[in-house]
Amino acid sequence: MSEAQTAVRSTARDLTAFQKNILTVLAEQPRYGLAIKRELESYYDDEVNHGRLYPNLDDLVTKGLVEKSELDKRTNEYGLTDDGYEAVLDGIEWTLEKFVIDDERATAVQEIVDENSA
Repeated sequence: MSEAQTAVRSTARDLTAFQKNILTVLAEQPRYGLAIKRELESYYDDEVNHGRLYPNLDDLVTKGLVEKSELDKRTNEYGLTDDGYEAVLDGIEWTLEKFVIDDERATAVQEIVDENSA
């Protein structure tokens, strides 16, 4: 593993669950802030306040995991960087290493993958 990959893993592993969920939302496609907020609210089944979302987005931009671009004068779009993509993969890999302990669990995960890759 390269030194850069090790640094990305270290950074990714220090993220909060909320920050990891932001990265997961952005793994699907780049989005503007309100669209990220709506996705997270759907997941949490609760309101996500602007004072929580935007500082975390800014932190992810500072860490180099998310890039921020201007859609228009009032709207920014956020997307994963290559390091952000690697951070999401690292989280999935670690979860699978801990969760898939037998064929039954491997099959359950495979079914989820099959359902979501159409």
